[in-house]
Amino acid sequence: MDNPLFKKVSIYGLGYIGLPTAAVIASRGIEVVGVDVSRHAVDTINQGKIHIVEPDLDMLVQSAVTTGKLRATIEPEPADAFMIAVPTPFTDGHKPDLSYIEAAVRNLAKVLSKGNLVILESTSPVGTTEKIAQWMSEVRPDLSFPKEAGDQADIQVAHCPERVLPGFVIQELVANDRVIGGLTPKCAERAKALYQIFVRAKCFITDARTAEMAKLTENSFRDVNIAFANELSIICDKLNINVWELIRLANRHPRVNILSPGPGVGGHCIAVDPWFIVDSAPEQARLIRTAREVNDAKPEFVINKVRKVAAEFKQPKIACLGLAFKADIDDLRESPAVAITRQIIAEHLGDVLIVEPHIKALPENLKDSHVRLVSLAESLESANIIVTLTDHTLFSQIKHTVLLKEKIIIDARGVWEKDQ
Repeated sequence: MDNPLFKKVSIYGLGYIGLPTAAVIASRGIEVVGVDVSRHAVDTINQGKIHIVEPDLDMLVQSAVTTGKLRATIEPEPADAFMIAVPTPFTDGHKPDLSYIEAAVRNLAKVLSKGNLVILESTSPVGTTEKIAQWMSEVRPDLSFPKEAGDQADIQVAHCPERVLPGFVIQELVANDRVIGGLTPKCAERAKALYQIFVRAKCFITDARTAEMAKLTENSFRDVNIAFANELSIICDKLNINVWELIRLANRHPRVNILSPGPGVGGHCIAVDPWFIVDSAPEQARLIRTAREVNDAKPEFVINKVRKVAAEFKQPKIACLGLAFKADIDDLRESPAVAITRQIIAEHLGDVLIVEPHIKALPENLKDSHVRLVSLAESLESANIIVTLTDHTLFSQIKHTVLLKEKIIIDARGVWEKDQ
C-alpha cells in the first residue's frame, strides 16, 4: 500500500513505545527506519527479533523486517515524518530531564528537509513541543518553523502522547483514541493524517500545550486514585482491618470504585508524569503533589513490615515475588518492587530469593552475594518470609492455603488476601 503523504517514517527511540509503533506503521506498507542509540537494540531488530517483552510484537517485527519495511540504525536518515519516542525521566528534585528529547531532536534536525513533519510522542512537560521546534531551528536556520512562519512553515511540528497499556500495546496503538496537538492547525492536520494510517479510533485535534497537558492529566488522575487506595491500606493496617475486604464491600456502592492498593506506583508514566505538572505549577498542584508523596512513601511502609518479621528469625530467607511494576510484563522502570527489594538487600535483612519469571538475569543494582534469581518453586520451598510485590498470574495460581501455610506472608498486592 503506497501512501502519497508518507512514504518513509523515521522513529527515534525503539523501546516499549517506539518499536511497537514502528512495527504497526510498517505493517501498513510504509517504509519505517527506527533510530536508537543502543547497538544491541538495532542489531536485534535487524535480525527480526525484539529486545523487550510485549505480546504479539515479535511476530509483527519479524514480518516487517522480512518484508523489508522495517529496519533499524544508529545514524539519522532523511524521511517524510519523524516520530520521537525517547525517555523523559526526572532528575534530583523531580525536575524534568529533557536531555534525551533534545539529543534526538538535534540529531534528526541534520537530515530535515522542507515539507517534513516532526511529532513528539514522549510524555513531556507543557511547552516541550515549542522547545523542540526551537532546538531544530538552531540546528537548521535554513528552514522555517511554525513559531515564525505559522502554517507556511517548512517543518510541521506536533505532539501526540502515547496512551497504551504495557502488555496490550499492539491492540491499543490501533484501538485507542489519540489526542493530537499542533503548533498550528496545519501541523495538527498533517499529524492526524499520519495517525489515521494505523489508528482505527478517533483522532482529536487541539493545540500542542493542551495535548501535552492531557497526557499528564490522565496519569495524574490515576495517581491520585491509587494514592487514595494506598493511604487507605496504611490506615487499615493501623486499625487491624482487612483492606481488601473493605474495598470489596465499599465498591458495592453504585458510585464507588476504589482501586487496589499496592507497594507503590511504578512504570515510566504514572510515577513520573505528575511531577511534570508540579514542576510547572508548584503552588497550584497541591493535591497532585500530595498523591505523589503518598505513593512514593508506600515502599517504605512495605520495607518496615519486612524489617519487623525478619527480626523474628535467626536466619531470615526472604522471597521477593516480582520485580516488574505491573503484572505479566518485564518492565522494571520506576518499579516500587525493585526499590523495595534493593533496600531489603542493602539492609542485609536476610538471604534474598528473587522470583521474576519475565527476566533472565538480575539487573546490576540487585546483584549481591546473598541474592539469587530463582524459580517460584525454589522460593516457596526455601523461604520463610514471602513478600509479594507484583501480581503476576503465576503467583495467583499458588494454592496459598497449603504451600504457604507455614510462611510469613507480606502480600503488598493482595494476590491472595483479597480472595480470603
